[in-house]
Amino acid sequence: MRPLLQARLVNDVFGDPVLFLDFLDERRALLFDLGDITALMPRDLMRVSHVFVTHTHMDHFSGFDQLLRVLLGRKPSIALYGGPGFVAQVGHKLRAYTWNVVHRYDMELVVEVHELALDGHMRSARFSSRDRFASVAAATTEPGDDVVHDETTFRVRACFVDHGIPCLSYLVEEKVRLGIDKQRLEASGMTKGAWLRELKHAVLTGAPAHTPLLVQWRDRSGDRAVTRTIGELGRLILDAEPGQRIGYATDLRDTSDNMQALSNLMQGVDQLFIESVFLEDDRAHALRKNHLTASAAGRIARCAGARAVTPFHFSPRYRGRAAELADEVQAAWEGC
Repeated sequence: MRPLLQARLVNDVFGDPVLFLDFLDERRALLFDLGDITALMPRDLMRVSHVFVTHTHMDHFSGFDQLLRVLLGRKPSIALYGGPGFVAQVGHKLRAYTWNVVHRYDMELVVEVHELALDGHMRSARFSSRDRFASVAAATTEPGDDVVHDETTFRVRACFVDHGIPCLSYLVEEKVRLGIDKQRLEASGMTKGAWLRELKHAVLTGAPAHTPLLVQWRDRSGDRAVTRTIGELGRLILDAEPGQRIGYATDLRDTSDNMQALSNLMQGVDQLFIESVFLEDDRAHALRKNHLTASAAGRIARCAGARAVTPFHFSPRYRGRAAELADEVQAAWEGC
């Protein structure tokens, strides 16, 4: 069954950490971290609806300016998530520019900023080009579970890890994956159409089984239409299976607390993107830099029960030796 999301690293393993999650059936995408994004075309950036930042070191946040430049006057909104102090940091970025004409742009750009505190409170702010990105009052929500963003088809969870500073790791979960049984659809006499998307949306949003749905299609006999219930159509042509789970963890120390936090968040993850900055031979240096070794990354992946692991964020000192880091991750993940 076709997945909802397709994940890829924007840069090579020695470049800035940026993960691009593309929705295969929609004209939208998610970004995880916002460092060097020059490899992304403007059309890619225009599809981004939400950006999830682990922390605001330059290699994770310097691309904000490029994103802003592409979106201004062309996209109505963008949502950003980060850790403690994030609202103020985005505000400082916006105030660094002179906005004497932006309020006259035909299309307003709203930058929604969400800041997760260590105690679980979520503080949110809204910056609008109509107000020349002036400071706005921020709302705060009470602590809940680890879900930081929730939609019909997916959710994003997060936890803090220690990088010498608080740093966020993220997990994206498809809630359920719905597929069409083509043989059963053909046998029903109905054909594909916009009604299939409406049916999937109704099922995913928990519409009552007795809810009617108008099914319209065209075949050799011309335009056809019939009304059936959501429950009946679902049983007839839909197949459901658990959605995929994609994890993103970078910039953290090799500690038992970090391993436990990631294991709790990522347990059973289908694909784990995890930093593997240094070789185990350089473990002392890794600890000084608050980063993982490749071996530590592999152990975390094994502890989390990851089904696939993609290492990245290699130190430039290993250029030409990327295979050594990848092999060390693989060996630790497999328990060799």
